[in-house]
Amino acid sequence: MAEHKKKTDSVETITLTSKIVQALWCQKMVMEQKNIDFEVYTEFVGNSAKIEIKVKDKNGKTVTKTDGKVFGNYFAGTVTIPKKTKEEVTFTAKLPKHGIEKKSNTAKVIPLVEVKNQKWSQMEAKRGDVLTLTADIENVEEDTAVKIFIFEFDRDGAHDLITKFPTTVKKKKIEVEWEYEYHEDTDEIPTEEELQEYGNHYNPPEYFWMIGIGKERFGNEEAPGLLKFKDWMDINLVDETGMPLADMEYTVTLADGSERTGRLDGNGEFSDEDIPPGRSSVRFHYPDEE
Repeated sequence: MAEHKKKTDSVETITLTSKIVQALWCQKMVMEQKNIDFEVYTEFVGNSAKIEIKVKDKNGKTVTKTDGKVFGNYFAGTVTIPKKTKEEVTFTAKLPKHGIEKKSNTAKVIPLVEVKNQKWSQMEAKRGDVLTLTADIENVEEDTAVKIFIFEFDRDGAHDLITKFPTTVKKKKIEVEWEYEYHEDTDEIPTEEELQEYGNHYNPPEYFWMIGIGKERFGNEEAPGLLKFKDWMDINLVDETGMPLADMEYTVTLADGSERTGRLDGNGEFSDEDIPPGRSSVRFHYPDEE
């Protein structure tokens, strides 16, 4: 902290020593032809002071540069790392009028990553199903740490992040298991009848997953495609005494507006392991019903 001690009731000119406190990359890794953010923190540097940023590769070759003005002892920006940049980059922040500069930390440079054959092991899932997520990854070193992001798809683009977890690249592949669970109340899923009032149609919860490598994300609803949630229903019909009402006909109206008919078994039961999630209604047909 700068400290100045002089008598009061006098005019003094104080000169403070300007300095660059920190020059930082905001990511530890960046791909060729992709952007990386940086920050520069200064001390006792006036607003609008010119600052120059020069980015160099491992061999000391300048690969890109930019400039700007300091405000509030701070400057931030983004640069694009050119193709074939060697291994790593640093940048030097320079205040030309002050005659000071500072070198940044190092960010690793990797080739542009290619993700292919991104897949779910199945395209429909019930609660408790364990799915395998796989993809082929090119231009990533063995044991590179990546993140998996799973989103619930929204037709308007406001996708909800459901979960994220780490994994590593092995032999140019990732393969990880994920257990599907639905923790919301299925009664809150809009039915076909409700949506028709607004000119829309029923759609079950759907999901896609992405791979995070550094700042970049790979994957969308088209690759690996949308995983659909499938639900189930069990019914057991008894009379007032608890005795089963066997062989009774029924009609189930499902959340998607479709109907299924059938007959209860000898124990007054039926089960369906493949129904669209959401509110359903069941109507039983008594023998004397017309």
